[in-house]
Amino acid sequence: MTPSKKPFPTQKSELHPRNLHRQRYDFPALIASCPELAPFVSPNKYDDLSVNFSDPAAVKMLNKALLKHFYRIEQWDIPAGYLCPPIPGRADYIHYLADILAQNNGGQVPRGNAVHALDIGVGANAIYPIIGHISYGWKFVGTDIDPVSVSSARLLAEANRNLSKALDIRLQKEAEHIFSGIIKPTDRFDITLCNPPFHASAQEAEAVNLKKQRNLGHLKNDDKPVLNFGGKNHELWCEGGEEQFVRQMAQESATFAQQCLWFTTLVSKKTTLPVLYHALRYAGATEIKTIDMAQGQKASRIVAWTFLSDEQQAQWAATHWQKA
Repeated sequence: MTPSKKPFPTQKSELHPRNLHRQRYDFPALIASCPELAPFVSPNKYDDLSVNFSDPAAVKMLNKALLKHFYRIEQWDIPAGYLCPPIPGRADYIHYLADILAQNNGGQVPRGNAVHALDIGVGANAIYPIIGHISYGWKFVGTDIDPVSVSSARLLAEANRNLSKALDIRLQKEAEHIFSGIIKPTDRFDITLCNPPFHASAQEAEAVNLKKQRNLGHLKNDDKPVLNFGGKNHELWCEGGEEQFVRQMAQESATFAQQCLWFTTLVSKKTTLPVLYHALRYAGATEIKTIDMAQGQKASRIVAWTFLSDEQQAQWAATHWQKA
């Protein structure tokens, strides 16, 4: 007797309610928007249309189709080997940031170019600014330590008319700093965001990727792993890993306490949380929020903090978002 095939779920219910990617991918619709996707789409073992997620070229083309179909991005590309992030999870971060700002705005998400966001580590793909601007009309400053990423993100902004006036890309020339050298005296940011490097070394990143692909059945013991989402060293690891990176972020954020309403970062490892909480309390944060997120089997969380009192937060919203 042939075992019955378990159907895929029709919704990704763990995603944010406003996330456009809660439904399963509609490949005919995506192909209609981006015909170049068609050669990568075929039936999977469930007889449903899909792409080979272990193939970097397929993942990149799927991203291109999603950005074109949902966000009206006509021109999108990244240099070979650079990070090609899963869009549904990136969109979740943006929507939760909108919820944080809504709490300072009478429960309404502030929209429009009066809202300014700072993306630390914008990457060559500029995914967060794309989703944030198209979804809510926010203006972004994106920063990166890699000149190739900076050049790529600038080209994306220039190539798409709906991004050209919404995205300012800045090169972080001092790799040991995060906010210093980027935030100018006249800058005011309503929120910052960051997806820190997870790993402490290239060897650790490779070992985690190898284990993941073998668990998924994509590799045999003698196969050479391929990182399907790509990623250069600075995108995947840094000295001290996630723990050291977010500790540094907490310390530096205090210097710009009056220039930003909310600082935020993704935290992938639970063991990082006590380190970050301690650093934030030591830096003088007046409020700390932790928001749990989940995409499939992957759990993560957002940590947000501010140095402003309740009265200062209310004054910020009234002053900065009059046009939002």
